[in-house]
Amino acid sequence: MNTTAIRHAEADRPLTEVISSLRDTEWDRPSPCEGWTARDVLAHVIDTQREFFAGRGLDMGDRPALDRPAEAWSAHTTRVAGILADDALVSTSYDGYFGPTTVGTTFEQFYLWDMLVHRWDIARSAGIDADFSDAELDRMEAGADSFGDSLYMDGVCAPGVAVPEGADRSGRLLARLGRSTTSSV
Repeated sequence: MNTTAIRHAEADRPLTEVISSLRDTEWDRPSPCEGWTARDVLAHVIDTQREFFAGRGLDMGDRPALDRPAEAWSAHTTRVAGILADDALVSTSYDGYFGPTTVGTTFEQFYLWDMLVHRWDIARSAGIDADFSDAELDRMEAGADSFGDSLYMDGVCAPGVAVPEGADRSGRLLARLGRSTTSSV
């Protein structure tokens, strides 16, 4: 398995656990992403990944219906895992937003980063803790650093918020990404 496929599996496991743990009634609760429910956040993750692969000429099939979010995610992420298992595709070069890159590099830099960040958003909407490992925090910080000012473009992250006094590394990073760890959703 190539590195991108391995990293996808690593990011997918904890996200799938969070998604699977939500009750039906929790999917329409507000998330930390202003104006979005937990279901909206999941739709965003699925839709942006589908758009990325469709933009590389891949047929993603029908979008799974989000009336059963865990099933929709399972179908989608299984399809993505199959796509990422193709070493030739992952190493395919193209001109990306930040210049020449590969499908695998882009997927790791943005879409896996997005899965980590939005795992917290979905969990938070249901009042679930979604702690990050040091390796995940490293990846999230490196991703945020690599985006530069583009981090705060529409559709990426809200402007940073005040860091709560005594915040740990995760709290400081989430504040940088426009998320408050002190307010309830």
